[in-house]
Parts: sequence; C-alpha cells; structure tokens
Amino acid sequence: MRRYNEFVSSSPLKVQATKRAEADFPTKFGRFRILGFEGSQLDPETCRPEAAIALVMGDVHSQPPLIRIHSQCLTGDVFHSLRCDCRQQLELAFGMIAETGAGILLYEQKEGRGIGLIAKLQAYELQDQGLDTVEANVKLGFKADHREFELPAAVLRAMNVDRVRLISNNPQKVAALESAGIRVVERVPCEPASNDHSAAYLKTKREKLGHLLGAEE
Repeated sequence: MRRYNEFVSSSPLKVQATKRAEADFPTKFGRFRILGFEGSQLDPETCRPEAAIALVMGDVHSQPPLIRIHSQCLTGDVFHSLRCDCRQQLELAFGMIAETGAGILLYEQKEGRGIGLIAKLQAYELQDQGLDTVEANVKLGFKADHREFELPAAVLRAMNVDRVRLISNNPQKVAALESAGIRVVERVPCEPASNDHSAAYLKTKREKLGHLLGAEE
C-alpha cells in the first residue's frame, strides 16, 4: 500500500499542514492509511498546533477521489447522540469510500462547528430552552458556524490532491476548497435519515446555514 512522503504544503494559504505520523489502519470498512497532520496555527482551546487526521484508502491520484471533511463531534461520533446526524454522516462517508475503493476521510478537531466542547454543551442548554442551533451559537457570542476549513484544504494541498468529489451537503466546504485552489468536480450528497430528535436541527441547517438537504441541484 502506498506510503506518503514527508511533506509540508506549498500553498500560499495562511495555514500550512505538516505530516507528523503515518500508519496502517484496518477498520470495519476496510484497510486505510492513517496520516496525522499539524497545522501552522494554534488551536485556541489547547494552545497547541491544530491537528487533523487523513484516512486514505486506495489510489487517490489517478482520478478525483471521494473526500469527506468531518468535524469532530464527541457527542455524536462517540456517544451516539440523536441530536445531530454527525455519526450517521461519518458512517455513510466511510461506506461510500469503501464501496468505491479509494478516497480520503479528513477528520478535524472542530467540535460544535468550531466553538469547542463546553460551549457546545452550553448551546445544548439554550436549545433545550427553545433556541435553535444558530441562535444558541450567536447568543454565546459565536458565529453561526465558526469553521473556515483551512486546515483540511492545506492537508489536501500537502497530499498533492487538487481535484475532488466532495461528500457534503454544505456549500461552505465547497467554497473553502475552491478558494484554496482545489477543484470540486462533484458534490456528493450525504443525507442520513432524520429522527424525532434531529428533525429541527436539520431544518435549521437547511434554512439558516444553506445546507443542501433534500434539494435539487
């Protein structure tokens, strides 16, 4: 299986990515390589360089690979929360990559759309009082979505991947990659079934954040 050389992104972006580790990574979805990257900027929560993981399957250079940029969600990814669709999207993306036989899953530490774990739980409290996810973030002094997706773009540039098929419902991710010089040749929808707990959350995503859920392109 291909091993990636040590590299630093040569892009002119303000965020650069440096690979720090690489290993074999077997999963229930198949065999990947796991690559650990550090960004050139500090994470405001930890005061350490921002980190991102790239799980790579197969040949990602002969044609535009499937890519998923997934922001960390402890409550969903680990604890199976039904308040969001994060874990379901993660598993859908894994399945798509495994079925295709090639792709990259980028996992970045941007809990709660970038506001951090404790603030995310405080936002949960406000949601329990009737606010939606956007209103809760704004009330806490944050943007509706605090992410810029600069580090995932820098990781792709560092890996010499400049054309992708992006697994996402979020136009902001498409715009972030395109502005970094990475061409999104296709947006692949990632829409798991909703439940009684996540329906309002998904409605806010669609109506206030512009996510393409159930929409024709």
